[in-house]
Amino acid sequence: MKRRTLASGAWIRRISMQFVLVATVLLTLGSSLSSAADSDQQRHYELRAESNAFWKLIDHDAKLTKVGGGFGFTEGPVWDPKGFLYVSDEEQNKIYRLTLDGSKQELISLGDPDGNTYDRDHRLIDCASVLRAILAISPDGQYKVLADKFEGKRLNSPNDVIVGPDGVIYFTDPTLDLVKGEKQEIAFQGVYRLDPDGGLRLLTRDLTQPNGLAFSPDGKHFYVDDSEQRNIRVYDVTADGNLANGRVFGDEKGAEHDGVPDGIKVDVRGNLFVTGPKGIWVWDSQGHHLGTIEMPEQPANLTWGDKDYRTLYITATTSVYRLRTKVRGFIPYLAH
Repeated sequence: MKRRTLASGAWIRRISMQFVLVATVLLTLGSSLSSAADSDQQRHYELRAESNAFWKLIDHDAKLTKVGGGFGFTEGPVWDPKGFLYVSDEEQNKIYRLTLDGSKQELISLGDPDGNTYDRDHRLIDCASVLRAILAISPDGQYKVLADKFEGKRLNSPNDVIVGPDGVIYFTDPTLDLVKGEKQEIAFQGVYRLDPDGGLRLLTRDLTQPNGLAFSPDGKHFYVDDSEQRNIRVYDVTADGNLANGRVFGDEKGAEHDGVPDGIKVDVRGNLFVTGPKGIWVWDSQGHHLGTIEMPEQPANLTWGDKDYRTLYITATTSVYRLRTKVRGFIPYLAH
């Protein structure tokens, strides 16, 4: 009996140890998966200055507030002077009107809408990745295709769009959102100018995945992100509107899942606000990294808003945030 009792005790201990081991593994695995899934949510808001010049742009105690949530993946914010934002949701395949009380109204259901801007005629211009086109969208949700081909070949997947100081539309065309199974007809990833007559002018094809883009306030320099290379390029704008002397303006390196250079906005002093690893990287016009606005969710894009255009509205994963600054944003489509 004693031997049987000891054997039973040893069996129970072995089973208990195995149970504890399995439970520990499951808990660890669950914790890792949860951590990976919630990595954006675990981040916190923090202002990290690399230079005292950073504090000339943002107050030490500037508060980040959430305007709206419950989105799939937010992109392409555009401020309307009536007091609302247009926001793309790439997962829900819709563009919304988002008011400052957090309520949202669907404008249009559209396959993978991405970057947006107003043009000088106050039309909403959208990069429709699934349609592989640049669209003009009316307030009642109707759209018109402005461009979908270059030299007879379909565009890749237009990603971001701006209006330059000259009032003309510019956009990037990487393959980042090219629908699986669809053929890439253009052998490169270009940056284009959409002329008023509807013609496309290729400005550069030397980026691997061009994304966000912006002009300096004086119109002499053109910035564009390369999300694959994780850097920002700058070009000189020539008298005939072409680009020259392309070079690396700044690098935004980070861990694999910390985000890449994406949206760009510029203030009236020529400073750049560029989404990147963990938040928004702030650069002066000489390419000095002034600091980073670390975000609770990974941002993709941003825009200037409020009556004085001193507030950044930021699309970050499932939410939209706002942050007051000390500087006015440069809004090309308002410049005449």
